[in-house]
Amino acid sequence: MQPDRHAVASARRFVPAAILALALSAAPALAAGEADDPWPDLRDALFGERPIAEGAGVVSLEAPYRAYDAAIVPVTIAAEIPQTAERYIKTLTLIVDKNPAPVAAVFNLTPEMGTATISTRIRVNEYTNVRVIAETSDGALHMAGKFVKAAGGCSVPALKDMAAAEARIGKMKLKQSRPGAPAQPQEVQLLVSHPNYTGFQMNQLTRHYIPAHFVQDIKVSYAGRTLMAVEGAISLSEDPSIHFSYLPRVGSEEMSVEVRDTEGEVYTRSWPVRSAGES
Repeated sequence: MQPDRHAVASARRFVPAAILALALSAAPALAAGEADDPWPDLRDALFGERPIAEGAGVVSLEAPYRAYDAAIVPVTIAAEIPQTAERYIKTLTLIVDKNPAPVAAVFNLTPEMGTATISTRIRVNEYTNVRVIAETSDGALHMAGKFVKAAGGCSVPALKDMAAAEARIGKMKLKQSRPGAPAQPQEVQLLVSHPNYTGFQMNQLTRHYIPAHFVQDIKVSYAGRTLMAVEGAISLSEDPSIHFSYLPRVGSEEMSVEVRDTEGEVYTRSWPVRSAGES
């Protein structure tokens, strides 16, 4: 049995048809080229003929070589430059080469974050290169990546039963880490309850494919200004989790999150967050 055509079309309608990368010689951590390497087409579709430099000194990617669970693969995009008004990472494009929808997420960032380091969880459908392309404020592109061994992440059934998952759609949590030094980036973790159906998962009761339904946009604001905007897709895991940072300001401030999914539903939540010098 093949996935329902409408479900597959729905999943692909919201994501670019191809993805990323850089010449393999510039990324020795990635697996050697294969006959079915999707990277050249992905690169052309996303970045055209723009040069892409090696990521060293700007960005690196941490991911397990062999994933414990293909549906929840932890990845960390580590920024190696600070976010300053003079120069900062403005966009991170996270790509899973051989997934049905290779672009897992696009993170649009601002200097107010202090650091562009991001951690999240992705689905991996088969052994593949996972890559991140960082675009700095001067327009330059830099790439880092890892080869990940995992399979079936886009079709594995949801961890929760459908009724329980759908009852919690849109609920959010913001976890704050221990305060660091004054004027230094403060890390937080955003958790969004959403099944992020891929269109390739089967309802275990009806034996029919579940239509794609996933988080499409996340907007994070701090002190009334946009901090980060995320364009999501089916390669983000169920119940998306994003670790990111902000530069605390003096005085009581709020962090607000707006989540929009592919059904057009919008969910919002706000929290007080630590101010500069607050313990």
